[in-house]
Amino acid sequence: MPDRLPGPPAHRAPEGSSPARSGRLAPQAALYGRDRPLPALAPCVHYAGSERFIAKALALQGERRLNFDVAADCEDGAPVGGEREHARMIARLIAGDGNRCDRAGARIHDLSHPAWRDDLEILVGECGDRLAFLTLPKAESADDVLRFADAVALGVARRGLGREIPLAVMIETHGAVHDAWRIAAVPGLVSLDFGTLDFVSAHHGAIPAAAMESPGQFDHPLLRRAKCETAAAALAHAVVPAHGVTRALDDPQAVFEDARRARQEFGFLRMWSIHPSQIEPIVRAMQPSPAEISEAAAVLAAAQAADWAPLAAAGKLHDRGSYRYFWSVLQRAHAAGTALPDSAAGYFDATHD
Repeated sequence: MPDRLPGPPAHRAPEGSSPARSGRLAPQAALYGRDRPLPALAPCVHYAGSERFIAKALALQGERRLNFDVAADCEDGAPVGGEREHARMIARLIAGDGNRCDRAGARIHDLSHPAWRDDLEILVGECGDRLAFLTLPKAESADDVLRFADAVALGVARRGLGREIPLAVMIETHGAVHDAWRIAAVPGLVSLDFGTLDFVSAHHGAIPAAAMESPGQFDHPLLRRAKCETAAAALAHAVVPAHGVTRALDDPQAVFEDARRARQEFGFLRMWSIHPSQIEPIVRAMQPSPAEISEAAAVLAAAQAADWAPLAAAGKLHDRGSYRYFWSVLQRAHAAGTALPDSAAGYFDATHD
């Protein structure tokens, strides 16, 4: 396979780059021009494997009380020997009326499993027009990801879908961590997902089992290195870094603290949920505080009024560097479904009218 990985991230016209209603440039256009924007993904992705739990997650999502994506699991969710039937069940749910938000994706089997091509054939063929994303687990290299991306693109072309299906890749092997920067550069990628449990187990017992949960998963040096590498590679290529699961199913505060550490210490902008009770604390931990949102809205309103020239606000100098930071705060808040001040809500009208 020829190496067709690009160097720097691709440039394209961003969403939300039209002028604001005031006639002045909106933040994305003023601050980034034609740079690739970070995908506007919800701060939580909820994994479910059985028909009952997938349907329950879609129903909860449809209530729109919380902003999260659903990932239907072909890998761990499928019974041995029943992989095709399981994939068809997932395709039926994603294509059905219960998928009211069109924010449901699927995780396929890894490339060493004989079912991975069947997964793609069924999912792309039967619900490809509504798939929010496809996730590849246990990638060993950038070549694996290219193989996956090519197979998805071929399936899309054969069915004449007329769209690209966004891709996510799990970073949970030694090879994937080593190749994280090349993987993040693959076209069509929107998320790099760090899988703690499999990464720990890949070390043949050299990392203790305590590192599969907190505080070890954040404090062990080998895990800190791998998580930092994953997040840095993702963000450098305008890809969302997503953190793996918290194993505690009945401790919302532990989930909140894990999500908070993943966000504040490592730069992850999204996190997995494996139980409905985990969704709310993850969303809460990932979203900016009301004070951050208020400050960001005030600074950007003043900057827009000054045509994005440097200015002083509350005794502090602000320029394009701080404007970009505050714009990311508002984007995170919007992705989490947080209410925004009127002055900031207008920035997102162009993408949601």
